[in-house]
Amino acid sequence: MLKIIAALVFIALAVVAIRIAYAGPTPEPGSQAPAFTLPDAKQQNHSLKDYAGQWLVLYFYPKDDTPGCTKEACSFRDDMFQLEKLGAKVVGISVDDSASHAKFAEKYSLPFPLLSDADGKTADSYGALTNLGIIKIAKRYTYLIDPKGRIAKRYLSVDTSRHSQEIIDDLKQLQKQAQS
Repeated sequence: MLKIIAALVFIALAVVAIRIAYAGPTPEPGSQAPAFTLPDAKQQNHSLKDYAGQWLVLYFYPKDDTPGCTKEACSFRDDMFQLEKLGAKVVGISVDDSASHAKFAEKYSLPFPLLSDADGKTADSYGALTNLGIIKIAKRYTYLIDPKGRIAKRYLSVDTSRHSQEIIDDLKQLQKQAQS
């Protein structure tokens, strides 16, 4: 009997954890990107509208200075020239605070803003929030936003070792299609 009760409690807790961890839906390609205004490492606000008229690589990541997040950020850093040549800006977002972003950006010489989404509302609006009650973590999702502020492409399964190059390839393809 005790084993049955323990199993039922475990199942109930698992169901609650899944419901708490559920993020909002991910915006569909072609839809308007959700607006945001968030502070960077220097407490300066950045908004989606600041990037109007240019491509935006908006990437969400779990935690500053962790192996996967560092690999992804450094790949964007290393490919910055190619991304800018294609007219794209890069912005990273996590639920870490601005002070953590400042240390991470300085340690790895990151040339793009890292925005603090401390309450997780922006990550949630992009379907990129894992909320486990007292712990909130952004999922590793990326959105390629076109110059008109629409979602051109979304990446919900990211391989950090090739993600930046994948975006460069997709940007080239999207720009070629737009010219046709």
